[in-house]
Amino acid sequence: MTYKEARVYLDNMSKYGSVLGLGTIQKLLCELGNPQDDLKFIHIAGTNGKGSVLAYTSTILSKAGCKVGRYVSPTVISYLERIQIDGMWISEDAFARLTARVREAIARMESAGEKSPTVFEIETAIAFLYFKEQDCDLVVLECGLGGETDATNIVENTLVAVFTPISRDHTGILGDTPGEIAAVKAGIIKPGCIVVTSAQEPEVMQILRDRAGQLDCPLHVTRQEQLEILDDRYLGQIISYKGTGSVYLPLAGAHQSENAMTALETIFALESLGYPISKDAVRQGFQSTIWPGRFSCLRRDPLFFIDGAHNEAAAKKLRENLENYFPGKRIHYIMGVFKDKDYEKIAGIMAPLACSVHTVDLPLKDRTLPATELASVMKEYCNPNTSIHAEPDIESAVRNTLKEADKDDVILAFGSLSYLGQIMDHIF
Repeated sequence: MTYKEARVYLDNMSKYGSVLGLGTIQKLLCELGNPQDDLKFIHIAGTNGKGSVLAYTSTILSKAGCKVGRYVSPTVISYLERIQIDGMWISEDAFARLTARVREAIARMESAGEKSPTVFEIETAIAFLYFKEQDCDLVVLECGLGGETDATNIVENTLVAVFTPISRDHTGILGDTPGEIAAVKAGIIKPGCIVVTSAQEPEVMQILRDRAGQLDCPLHVTRQEQLEILDDRYLGQIISYKGTGSVYLPLAGAHQSENAMTALETIFALESLGYPISKDAVRQGFQSTIWPGRFSCLRRDPLFFIDGAHNEAAAKKLRENLENYFPGKRIHYIMGVFKDKDYEKIAGIMAPLACSVHTVDLPLKDRTLPATELASVMKEYCNPNTSIHAEPDIESAVRNTLKEADKDDVILAFGSLSYLGQIMDHIF
């Protein structure tokens, strides 16, 4: 099987959609010899910030000398970036070889009358096979959707269960309130593991506290009062937390200092389990972290940022960044959203700052809110003098926004991670 054939195979398997539950992946992994049982995990759930916490944590651990697997979704630059070791993507050859092995296991399942796995379950199995084959010391694992019934929750050897801020998202699947959503996400807590959480709403915190107590898990909570912001600019910030000394974060925004605290609490938890992680490894890890699509600056003249904010909580953080870093500046948006997101609330939060808006269709045509509809929504919330354009494609949106913006203006593309890679293609 070639890499191209592997991708075609997975595209064909996408007909099985997204199905929550562990029964099918359990059978698939059993056919593959349960590679996940030979790995140790840091498992991350939450609504926003999972990827940044994963990037910080895994880079620090790599700098400390561990061989660290990463499993992330969605991706920004390449399909292959979802499976990494020490920041290096899985090769096309390795991906194709392991996909062929998984396909053979699925054929055996189907011949025995079992259900076919979903694409995400197949990708998860490939990741576990790769991490075991490469003898990873630790795997930092991001939940795909929810927690308890997410395919990644098949793992048992969880050292640390990590929770980033939990808010409303995927409400039709996970629940209508933060508490209901938290109850689903709390399912990643395994008996005796250490639980680390960002600051949460009281209802959410109580659910995490109760679940940790039931399973005899120590609970570590980030402490905002112990965070010092020593410098804060749109290209990064310098913080200190619980005696770390000055640490440079290449990712800007108050939410990123919160994510950094969560990553540090995770590192402290691993230290308590005997993993030797020096302050130098912490500093080098943060400084070396690369995580595209999180208020990332692509160019300076004019300033051009991309951000994956796709729900209400993320939009509030994004607006806060714009107001803090660019008061009085003219701001131009490129914006695309999925129709299953709360785009009305995102529009209400972001629209008042816009000098112009260029809406686009997202690459996943069956899920995108059409650019024309999004333009109409934004018109309801924008100032009367804001120019709004529904663009025929992403390349046109980039080209027209750059023509419209003066060199002292700010351009921001946001609304989904799914199209930011294409934005980058048309910038560079």
